[in-house]
Amino acid sequence: MGTLLSIISIVVVLLVFTFYIDGEIGVVIIAFMVFAPLVSLFFAWYGRKRVEVSFDCDGYVKKGGKLTVNVKAEKTGFFPLGIVEIQLAASEVFGSIDKLYKLSVIKGDSESFSIEVDANTGGNGEIAVTSVRSCGFLGFLGFKAKNPLPPPKSVGVIPEIPEIKTTSKLFRSIADSVMTSDDEENSDSSQLFSANTTPGYEHREYEAGDPLKRVNWKLSAKKNQMMVRLDEAVASVQPVIAIDLFREAKADASKSVLTEERIICSVFGLASMLIKNGIASTFVYYEADGRVVSESIDNPEYPPQLLLKVLASRVERDRRISIDAESACACVIASTDCSASINSVIAKFEDKDAVSLIGESARSKNETECKMWYLDGDNNFKLV
Repeated sequence: MGTLLSIISIVVVLLVFTFYIDGEIGVVIIAFMVFAPLVSLFFAWYGRKRVEVSFDCDGYVKKGGKLTVNVKAEKTGFFPLGIVEIQLAASEVFGSIDKLYKLSVIKGDSESFSIEVDANTGGNGEIAVTSVRSCGFLGFLGFKAKNPLPPPKSVGVIPEIPEIKTTSKLFRSIADSVMTSDDEENSDSSQLFSANTTPGYEHREYEAGDPLKRVNWKLSAKKNQMMVRLDEAVASVQPVIAIDLFREAKADASKSVLTEERIICSVFGLASMLIKNGIASTFVYYEADGRVVSESIDNPEYPPQLLLKVLASRVERDRRISIDAESACACVIASTDCSASINSVIAKFEDKDAVSLIGESARSKNETECKMWYLDGDNNFKLV
């Protein structure tokens, strides 16, 4: 409505100027006011098929930092473009992008600019170009660009992982389960003979090329040298840790990312603390391609690398984690939602008493028969 009133006002002024002040100059002005919009319209219409927009940014950024996004608009052919309007958007882990960016590709073949986006919350996020329009040089008219928009880019925002205290009851519970299972395994194999025909455990010294998942870290610490198991039984005494970033279809994404960050910090704080104390674990998570992956955390330097893999995976709505293991000395499922639907994951385990949950806080809902823990402000796991 405002644009229409502006046009009517301009027309009235031109008519008054032409018929009552200076007719000759008024005719020239009227001709220009008709010719200029037509030329501008031609620029906008002709340029809608001749502009391509691309952008680039890093795949990861630390929480509290700024992500630099580089945007480029390129033209095809010799004829100059008018004005290109570009709208970008960022998902909830980032600050909002409210500005509409405009640039003109006249002299060269391309123009570019950079923006910085605040990384506010740990987790997986996206940066996307949501709209590209070709406009005339007057800026009044515009057409949607015909070329496809560039695909969104996944960006992981890296949170600060807390240092969990070893006095935590959850850690002691897992450690006791591992030691009990390990003692049972050693008892079962105490009559076996090693390669030198002397009674003992089925171990040997580490050799280059041996998989790290078969290193017995506790025995290695006792002997002050790396020892490798000769059997595959080591997997049975590794606790299973699974991260379940479940988000309902109707959930508010801006609130969900805060819960997801809390769960990510809690579960990686636990996994890091376990391996630092000589307890390897099997970590279950969704990869970026949507596959469920189980990896052994058997090296103190591995959790940060695994964190990057988790942050590279987009959170899909209504998707639960899937765990193939049916038995484990202990299983910890860190979940954003411990309502009744998580029982389908727990049901796969033969010993339900070996399963524990990690929730967001002391107020987290628990509709299972399993114990639930949460990480408090002092980096201790406490029962809900």
